[in-house]
Amino acid sequence: MRFLIAVLVSLFSLSALSALAQTVPPPALAAKAWALVDHATGQTLADKDADARIEPASLTKLMTAYITFSKLKEGTLKADQVVPVSTKAWRMEGSRMFIEPNKPVSVDELIRGVIVQSGNDACVALAETIAGSEEAFAALMNREAQRLGMTNTHFTNSTGLPDPQLYTSARDLALLASAIIRDFPEYYSLYSLKEFTYNGIKQPNRNRLLYMDPSVDGMKTGHTSSAGYCLVSTARRGERRLISVVLGAASDTVRAQESLKLLNFGYQFYETVKLYSADEALSKFRVWKGKLNELPVGFLNDFALTVPKEAANKIQVSLESRQPLVAPLQRGQEVGTLTVAIDGKPLGQYPVVALQDVEVAGFFGRLWDAIVMFFKSL
Repeated sequence: MRFLIAVLVSLFSLSALSALAQTVPPPALAAKAWALVDHATGQTLADKDADARIEPASLTKLMTAYITFSKLKEGTLKADQVVPVSTKAWRMEGSRMFIEPNKPVSVDELIRGVIVQSGNDACVALAETIAGSEEAFAALMNREAQRLGMTNTHFTNSTGLPDPQLYTSARDLALLASAIIRDFPEYYSLYSLKEFTYNGIKQPNRNRLLYMDPSVDGMKTGHTSSAGYCLVSTARRGERRLISVVLGAASDTVRAQESLKLLNFGYQFYETVKLYSADEALSKFRVWKGKLNELPVGFLNDFALTVPKEAANKIQVSLESRQPLVAPLQRGQEVGTLTVAIDGKPLGQYPVVALQDVEVAGFFGRLWDAIVMFFKSL
């Protein structure tokens, strides 16, 4: 079963989660910044300087791929579409897939070149095909970053080559990785490819965890002398998926070891608990001036939380209605708040929504409720 959560966890609940887990402190990593996030619930399980603005290096290519996937989904780009290779793309420095001018290359090949070979030349070719220029493509990247809620991110190119105005954060990268998995499951399997051959040149995937742990099925490496060694990794064990972001490690080996350490911590000491199913009525709230007097309320998606393993049987909930609820009301409209605590310690508050529409009552029904409401207010 795939757990979904209807709301994002607040910063308040994240700090409360950390307090609950003080008996099992997260590991100290040899890196500048990191974050460990549960994909299903969006909760951060461990982090250090997760909102600090840091050079992303080739982790930038996660957004390049995200936009490419979105264009494929829209139908404005085709996987078998042949892409012309500009001189700029051909001459790109750094890691390359070795495309050449006047040699046909498909969008599908370029995507694999970006994901597996981390080809800067492939990134520029895609950027120019989608937006006309890399500068225009960077504007698309920033627009998507804003839409996804990446508040500490700014892109200036499609490759991640150093630029003073190119930055992101560990938390933002976890958010982007989760968005790729959620929005484009049909393309996500590309991140588990261990090698790709183009132009007679076979290159391995630089993500060592793909070879070290069978539960790891992505995602992207990055490295420059100024950024250090970086890795966004994802693993699925059973029904749970975790996302690890490690930035600024000293070597390829260290970034892999520290990422695996972080993933193992999350799986060993936390679990995801589904509290309510989609469309399950938590309660019924009083409705005024409507054709119905009571409204079933709950969540439109499965509601789950990630908690320390020893705390799962100590979850407590309380439900509060936003009264008065006056018709008309629409399915999905926020009508109350669910407060969650563990062993008496507040964890977070989450909006509860109407599970069906409520139309306005007739004249006499509205009149009677108006009279009742008046006397209740006295």
